[in-house]
Amino acid sequence: MNPQDPLANLHPLRQPEVISWWPPAPGWWVLLGAVVLLVAVLGYYFRKRRKRNAYRRLALLQLQSLHTQYLATQDLGLYIGQINTLLKSVALRAYPRSEVAATHGEAWRSFLNSSLPAELQLPVTFDDAAYQKSCPRIDAEQVHRAALLWIKRHRVTR
Repeated sequence: MNPQDPLANLHPLRQPEVISWWPPAPGWWVLLGAVVLLVAVLGYYFRKRRKRNAYRRLALLQLQSLHTQYLATQDLGLYIGQINTLLKSVALRAYPRSEVAATHGEAWRSFLNSSLPAELQLPVTFDDAAYQKSCPRIDAEQVHRAALLWIKRHRVTR
């Protein structure tokens, strides 16, 4: 027998090369392509939605301006008339002209109230308040909140 240790003749184990991160495996390329496509589609969708709702943002700015003007002047008749005009212009943008253009009075109020919760519905006095010089007593803050909510949440049928 050989008195030498047979393990002494062994060479140390060789470490394999470190796996490089580049180029990635084909699955990573597919995943990257899917993510880029998803981001592009979502970007297109949100941009289209933002453009489609630009009239709402403009109307909300106009409503805030009208409210500020009302608080300064306290002219309720003018304020109600301007809100009615603003709501009509928003409705003409969102709904077919044949459905909205000639609507006034009780039918107009019912049209607006159909998409408002019960506690924020426009009062009966709103029917003619927009068309009279001397406005009956009407809660301007309730009308403002109702108009704000209607502009934000009405459903577009076009």
